[in-house]
Amino acid sequence: MTSTIIEEISTKKEMVVLPQMDLMGHEQITFCNDSSTGLKSIIGIHNTTLGPALGGTRVWAYATEADALKDVLRLSRGMTYKSAISGINLGGGKAVIIADPKTNKGEAFWRRYGKFVNGLGGKYITAEDVGTSPSDMVHIAMETKFVAGKPDFLGGSGDPSPVTAYGVFLGIKASVKELTGSDDLTGKTVSVQGVGHVGQYLVEHLCKAGAIVTICDINEQNIKAVSEKNKVTIVSPQDIYKVQSLIYAPCALGATVNDTTLAELNCAIIAGAANNQLEDEEKHGKAIIEKGILYAPDFLINAGGVINCYTEVIGVGRDMAVGLTENIYSKTLEIFKTAKEQNITTQKAAMLLAEQRIQQVAKIKSVM
Repeated sequence: MTSTIIEEISTKKEMVVLPQMDLMGHEQITFCNDSSTGLKSIIGIHNTTLGPALGGTRVWAYATEADALKDVLRLSRGMTYKSAISGINLGGGKAVIIADPKTNKGEAFWRRYGKFVNGLGGKYITAEDVGTSPSDMVHIAMETKFVAGKPDFLGGSGDPSPVTAYGVFLGIKASVKELTGSDDLTGKTVSVQGVGHVGQYLVEHLCKAGAIVTICDINEQNIKAVSEKNKVTIVSPQDIYKVQSLIYAPCALGATVNDTTLAELNCAIIAGAANNQLEDEEKHGKAIIEKGILYAPDFLINAGGVINCYTEVIGVGRDMAVGLTENIYSKTLEIFKTAKEQNITTQKAAMLLAEQRIQQVAKIKSVM
């Protein structure tokens, strides 16, 4: 069996990878390849100051390896900020697998991936993300203990999606309170882009709270699952941006807030579960303000999943995960306040708070 971990990047790769790592502050990028199973993966470790890097493994049919690298760099950095701002002792990491997420990978595929994760010696802990499930974690766990989001029967915390959705729901309520003075969602209009695992739970929370919900998804099965349980309006994915609503909740892939969509968006709040919602943090963070839209930073309000995985890692129950996730409400209001006081974007305010905690812990460790 031919299988390798590319530990030394060729000169051509250095011109592409190393400057990006330096710019974004990454510690390590590992390329994984196994020809017998067809596994092609990139694992990104951004920062381990607060603890081991934890982040899910995303399966996606990236058009190019450069696209996959860009995604893992942005996602792993986002995990650093997510854990830091949540007050948990984890660093930031992420992995991507270049493959069709709809294709069954099989036991050998995931066990081989588990060996790659295990080879990092605990510096990276994997978990679920787009294209992966608790059953995949079972196979990965056969080869490494550095995996979270395992099913209950393996002593894990199970699917983290419900906790992620709960945190996003609280972030939405805090955003509505900031804008209107009340967090009552009765009659408030919400457009949810993407109703996969997290989106489905979020829609349930919103509907129970009395919100008027519009949804879209590229997967008809997801649409069917949500519409059979909840009273929702369904639109096409290309029309979701044009829907007039108080809140636009992106819950699919990232970069949906960009030059094109900002010209179409008809909302007062952006608050959702997707990672890296702003295509360009600086440019589009400012453009949102100019358009009069309040933005709840994604890595702040979608942190419930990593909090859930953290409680599994340290061996406590989901009650603690839910309790820690409830802090998202007050933290979101704090970020809004800081952004106004310092005249900066909410994205910048959240990043500064996360970076401040990392720097403070780094100083403590340096004198130990």
